[in-house]
Amino acid sequence: MNFKHLLHYGIAGIMLLASATSMAAEGINKLNNFMLSVVTYQADFKQTILDLKGNVIEEAQGKLQLERPGKFRWDYDQPYPQHIVADGERIWFYDVDLEQITVNPQQETLADSPAALLSGATMPDETYNISELESDDGLFWVRLVPKDLEANFQKITLAFNKHGLSQMVLRDSFGQQTRLVFTLAKENPVLANNTFTFIPPEGVDVVGDTGLSAQ
Repeated sequence: MNFKHLLHYGIAGIMLLASATSMAAEGINKLNNFMLSVVTYQADFKQTILDLKGNVIEEAQGKLQLERPGKFRWDYDQPYPQHIVADGERIWFYDVDLEQITVNPQQETLADSPAALLSGATMPDETYNISELESDDGLFWVRLVPKDLEANFQKITLAFNKHGLSQMVLRDSFGQQTRLVFTLAKENPVLANNTFTFIPPEGVDVVGDTGLSAQ
């Protein structure tokens, strides 16, 4: 192989390396862009919970809405209706079939939770060690490991496509995995003023601090 060929392959190698480096940073770039530019977000989701052996133990679906910082709601419609609403001060868990509502101070409940990641005001690298993952599915995967060794979960993995956030995978401290796949996602939609206001329906039991149960 002569010098001309060596130079050709050398340039090609540099170009491939530069491309790989660019791709490697794309997932983190997309994560940072999401945190910096997305104030409101909504999407349909499908949730799958897997045990240690990878067996499906629960499936559910519904709709997610959030407004940063600090507000979100998960409305489950299948297999049974449930509503989780964080209004910035408190978080409400409403099980429709059980006709029961649990309310807790939001900061204490969500301090180190994955829910706080998407709706929080801080950048992820303040509380997580972040790394890129190799991908063969056309998505950009990012792994976030809590810096707090006493966190209730081992890691969060996020996937982005060209439109934005696509998947979220959580592994808890017991090794159980929860996968959320987002569809029909919209970044910065206009949400109704009462989206994150929760008023307990009449006749439904409210469990928790009674000072938080009235709005």
